[in-house]
Amino acid sequence: MGAGARDPVLYGAAATVRLSELAHATSLSAGPETVLGKTVLLMTGDALATALALVELDGVAHRLVLATPDLPPEHVEHVRKTAGADTIVYDSASDQSRAPGAGTAILGGTALKPILGRAPVADESEWILLTSGTTGAPKLVLHTLDSLGGGLAAREGHEPRIWATFYDLRRYGGLQIFLRAVLGGNALVLPGGAEPIAEFLARAAAHGVTHISGTPSHWRKVLMSGAARQIDPVYVRLSGEIADQSLLDALTATYPRATIAHAFASTEAGLAFEVEDARAGFPSALLNQAGPVELKVEHDTLFIRSPRTATRYLDSDVAPLRAPDGYVDTGDLLERRGDRCFFVGRGGGVINVGGRKVYAEEVEAVINGDSRVRMSRVRARKSPITGAVVVAEVVLTERAAADESQHQSIRQALIERCRERLQSHKVPTMLSFVATLPLTPAGKLIRPDA
Repeated sequence: MGAGARDPVLYGAAATVRLSELAHATSLSAGPETVLGKTVLLMTGDALATALALVELDGVAHRLVLATPDLPPEHVEHVRKTAGADTIVYDSASDQSRAPGAGTAILGGTALKPILGRAPVADESEWILLTSGTTGAPKLVLHTLDSLGGGLAAREGHEPRIWATFYDLRRYGGLQIFLRAVLGGNALVLPGGAEPIAEFLARAAAHGVTHISGTPSHWRKVLMSGAARQIDPVYVRLSGEIADQSLLDALTATYPRATIAHAFASTEAGLAFEVEDARAGFPSALLNQAGPVELKVEHDTLFIRSPRTATRYLDSDVAPLRAPDGYVDTGDLLERRGDRCFFVGRGGGVINVGGRKVYAEEVEAVINGDSRVRMSRVRARKSPITGAVVVAEVVLTERAAADESQHQSIRQALIERCRERLQSHKVPTMLSFVATLPLTPAGKLIRPDA
């Protein structure tokens, strides 16, 4: 894995490594030459250990399989067999017993030991990412370093940047930031697993963070933490979920000197676009344009064709990743309003209220638009009459939450706000206040079934 002219620095929770140190040192117990041409299942738990293993093994291993930390034990063997993994890299923060059939086991870590030289580069490694589906075994998606990182170095510019990310590196969003930093010759502050938000932000501030990324839910948690102003970045990036206008406005107010950008990408389709105007949605002019990345809408669903698209699924029992014309169906639904396109939800996330569709994200955007709301989650509740009704859980700002005498009037105001802006079947029949909302390991709202 090549890097820019500058020497990238990786700041872990407990250690710091300059990548130039890897010219004559290794983080692996057996050394990278032992996996020459092999397929490696990467099951490290520490973010810095993961990053070092990725740098060392790219171009040496035939395949790098990035097992997400929440991969259920019952699916590990499926992943190992489908990818053909014959070697496992783990560390003290991971559970080696989760992949008993992987063959050779190599300990990775953050402490470097000297070696005489690097292993010879065999060929371009295949990078295997797992989809982050909520049910069933994950699908295995085949990328190359070029499809993951092509063009990222050029986007980093000439000024040194210090990146930070809330994402885990083994997911597409985190991998994108990791590659932007490393290939661009910049620094990266890595997340510390279960590290509290305030502590992570304090570390990021101590290292002088300039650019930082996370999901919209990550950023809502930051704003709720009381620690948001510990950092003063020049660039704030959101991806992975719909970024509604209320959140973009809150980040603009919190970080007035920063560019507030939101991006759309998926593990299969790759990066489609970044919008840097601090407005929800994206310009409709991006649709049907000729170029390296092409977007189109069919049946209200976004399709992407791009050199950043994955090659294929490794699983033999799933539909092809791309259509015959090269486009990938993202499953994300759009609504066009004037010169802007807005995401309204996922095709599989529809709430059916008496045969009429409701997208949770659309209702959440309305609720989140109230200045007393920090975040919300809308879901279905079973109904014997309509099949389902809409209910909402709301996290209030600290000031609003503290004044319980106002809770009933706030609840009524939020319901009235929904009635004014939404069709009647989309209005929550019940709205409750909660202290927090759970996130998936990928930093997205957990959306339970009804």
